[in-house]
Order: sequence, then C-alpha cells, then structure tokens
Amino acid sequence: MAKVYPSIPRPLVRANQVIIVSSVVLFWLFSQPLFLLIPIIPGLSGQLLHFNPVFIVAKKFLRKPLSTYAQEDKADQRFNQWIALTLLSIAFVSSLLDYWLVAYVSSALVLTAASIAIAGFCIGCFIRYQYLRYRNQKKATR
Repeated sequence: MAKVYPSIPRPLVRANQVIIVSSVVLFWLFSQPLFLLIPIIPGLSGQLLHFNPVFIVAKKFLRKPLSTYAQEDKADQRFNQWIALTLLSIAFVSSLLDYWLVAYVSSALVLTAASIAIAGFCIGCFIRYQYLRYRNQKKATR
C-alpha cells in the first residue's frame, strides 16, 4: 500500500484538476461517456486504495522534492474528490441512460469547480469549512 501523507503537494492536485477539466471538455465535445472514466478510475483508486495514478505520473514531472511545494490539506482534497466522483459518476450513468441534461449539468458543476480551483479558489474547501464550522457550533450549543 502507498505511503499516506497528511498533505498533498499542490502540483499533484492541479494535475488531477486538469485531468478532470480536460475529460469533461472531451465528454462535451464528443458526447462520449468513456471520457468521464479518465478521472473516475484514478479518483476511485485514490479514495479507496490511497493510490492515485495521476499523482504517480505527475510526480515524474516535478523537479524538486515533494515537501518543497505548497501543500494542500489531504482531508479537504478527499472531500473534494468524493464530490467530484459522485457528480462525474452521475454524469457517466446519466449519459449511458440517455439523460443528457442530467449528464451535462452534473459534469458542468465539476468542470466549474475544478476550473475555479485551478484559478486558485477551492469551492469544495469552502463548503467543507462551512460544514465543519456549522457542526462545531451545533456541538457548542448542546
């Protein structure tokens, strides 16, 4: 089993986001659901086995030690990945069932979030922060 780190170097996270954006764009251009499997399979592998093939390939292009790059919180990234996997899976299954509107809307949500994350703002992190804040406030009032 791969070594588990408390954080993930930002270039690896960005590589994963680029794969997601590229795959959704290809899905839209060609209306081919198989393109959605490109981020789904490594994403599931990363979530369930702690082995993300995208990270393995992306590491080969990094010139400095992983610890020298800006780090992303692993818990935030796992939360984000589950959201992306859920929506991409909905898009994949919906497209197979010819529910194209559902497929395009759910993939558009992922495309938007990943694109904004590449630009520097993590919507999933913000959602998780607000959820944790709400949960802690609820605990404090009990």
